[in-house]
Formats: sequence, C-alpha cells, structure tokens
Amino acid sequence: MALWDRFKESASTMQTQLLAKKNDLKSGAFRDASMAMCALVAAADGTVDPSERRRVAQLISTNEVLQNFPAADLQRRFDDYLDKLAADFDFGKVSVLQEVAKAKKKPAEARAVVQIGIVIGGADGDFDKTEQAVVREACFTLGLAPAEFDL
Repeated sequence: MALWDRFKESASTMQTQLLAKKNDLKSGAFRDASMAMCALVAAADGTVDPSERRRVAQLISTNEVLQNFPAADLQRRFDDYLDKLAADFDFGKVSVLQEVAKAKKKPAEARAVVQIGIVIGGADGDFDKTEQAVVREACFTLGLAPAEFDL
C-alpha cells in the first residue's frame, strides 16, 4: 500500500473513531486543545500561509465532532492560537502546547485531540514530516505514545 494511501486510511479511521466518541467530546478543555492542535498543524513548518489558514478553518467548520461547539468560537480560538505562532513560532508553540495539555486529564479527549491533528494534517493529501513532528510533540505533551498513532 502506498504511503499516501496509508495516511488516507489512517485519517479516515481516526475520523470514524472521533465520530463514535462525539457525545463524550464536549468539554472546554477538549475544545481548546483541539483548536490548539489545529493551529500547530497549520503552522507546523513555521509559517502560516493564508490559504492554509482558510483550508484548516473550513475543515474545522465541517468536522462533525467539532460541531459540538459554535463555529465562530472555534474560529476565534484557532485564529488566536495561529496569531501566537505567527508572532513568534518558538515562544507561541510553548503557549499553544500548554493549551493542548488541557486535555491530558481525560485520556479519551487526549487521544481525540491527537486524532484531530492527524485528520487535519492529512486532509491536504500530504501529512508531511513537520506536521507529523508537531503531532508527535503533542503526544508527548499529553502523555501518549506516538506509536499508538503510527507516528
């Protein structure tokens, strides 16, 4: 199986698992951590290109699991995290990873945050090394083994 096919299959599996847990993923900690994860993936290469911002924002607004929250609220949080990363990537990353860490207390939410990162990262057809690296870093922040997610 080609590498891209494996990523597509993995992202699809992650989305299915997320949908199965949708009713359990309604906390503020999950909301904040998932938007922080989306921002980390969008800015993984150290820059935030406007088209990438729009693409991720569109994915956020159409993701069924994230529809537990008002779209405008999610958009504002996502933009705030991206702005922190754009202003100073290294310092912003520390702050944004602290938001990701909010989900650590609930293992199901922590796993869901990582799965959202993988779904967002693979949505453009290229879950590249920099995106994988920030999702791996989020795994460590959440106390999860990256191998659990094939990272």
